[in-house]
Amino acid sequence: MTTTDPPTTDSPTPVDTTVIDAYLATWNERDAAKRAELIDASLGTDLWYRDPMLEADGREAYEAMIVNVQAQLPDHVMRRTSEVDAHRDVVRFNWALGVEGAAPTFAGLDVAKYDADGRLHRIIGFAGETVPGSAA
Repeated sequence: MTTTDPPTTDSPTPVDTTVIDAYLATWNERDAAKRAELIDASLGTDLWYRDPMLEADGREAYEAMIVNVQAQLPDHVMRRTSEVDAHRDVVRFNWALGVEGAAPTFAGLDVAKYDADGRLHRIIGFAGETVPGSAA
């Protein structure tokens, strides 16, 4: 691919993280009604989620998965630990799940794709990965 535009040293345009942060908040919300609102705001109806230990097809399966994780790890919180790297309709970012103030129990990287409505509908998680140039 060639271009006639000169290279730029400007920093990249910041990514709006509203949907991503709402998705991560679904992992922390214990109130079912509030969690449902976060799921509706951040995840597409045809959601497909995969990570090394978990999978969910659709919002109902995703919510059941979250409830199960919360039951197994009741004091754990999910947080984003990097900036968001994006191109087209795809994003990637680091995350950590653990007890507040302690080393994470799990940490990794998610790669996600937006649907036509601006919600995440394909999410693939990797354990132990990092976004290049970020602090894990």
